Amino acid sequence: MEPASFDYFAPRTIGETLDLLTRYGDDAKLLAGGQSLLPTMKLRLAQPRYLIDLGQVADLPGGIRIEGDEVVIGAFTLHADVAASEVVRQRLPALGDAASGVGDVQVRNRGTIGGSVAHADPGADFPVILTALNASLAAVSPRGARTIPIDDFFTDFFTTALAPDEVLTEIRIPLPPAGATTGYAKLGNPASGYVVVSAGVLLVRGPSGECASARIAVGGLQATPFRAAAVEQALRGQQPTAEAIAAAASKAADGADPYGDVYASEDYKRQVAAVYVRRALEAALGRNGAAS
Repeated sequence: MEPASFDYFAPRTIGETLDLLTRYGDDAKLLAGGQSLLPTMKLRLAQPRYLIDLGQVADLPGGIRIEGDEVVIGAFTLHADVAASEVVRQRLPALGDAASGVGDVQVRNRGTIGGSVAHADPGADFPVILTALNASLAAVSPRGARTIPIDDFFTDFFTTALAPDEVLTEIRIPLPPAGATTGYAKLGNPASGYVVVSAGVLLVRGPSGECASARIAVGGLQATPFRAAAVEQALRGQQPTAEAIAAAASKAADGADPYGDVYASEDYKRQVAAVYVRRALEAALGRNGAAS
């Protein structure tokens, strides 16, 4: 199937991009890697009247760097570059694990992290791990720049807090503190790689090895990443033994309202969430002393 007709623009600067967004508003769509947008256009699930290609925007940042106490990732950074980054592998290894599991080789070498985050697909990998890592999103509009905390960014299925005339420019992730470790695990659809259920973990251990704090996000249960607050609370102050991890992970879907889809029922997702939260915790502990 072919997409509906549209007008195409290829601006060269962020300023030109913002002018086009101001002019066309909700009738326009931004094209980054195109790995999510183009298939939906071909199925006519999305029918933008105006397509704004970011591929020629010279001042839209890519690349990965440490800036102060944050890892900063340009929105135009490819999934494959996130997966291969030494900064990510050394400081945020679970983010590298998530990037390595996105789609297939072709998708990872064309899709961008900013495009994935802005698309806000509940079956995507990055929203979940970035929620666990307490990221923030930098955006620019004709009104200026602002930073949006990740907990406020995703608002519904395929919907974010970005205004129609805003462009996502950077993902900023706090460097984990001493004693912290990260983990990511997912049950992916074998054909597409999309998340059925996933879990991301940031675990901080205290001086005696106990869990001092945790941020745990679960994907695939709801329209947006779900914070597994019951698991976080159950782990706090506990030694991360295999028994304590299993008991805490059993609470993974507490407070959630899972949706069923073509891949899995609500009840199946509830049960699988506990399995993948446990696996994400075990992955994190495997980097910093395995559960015993």
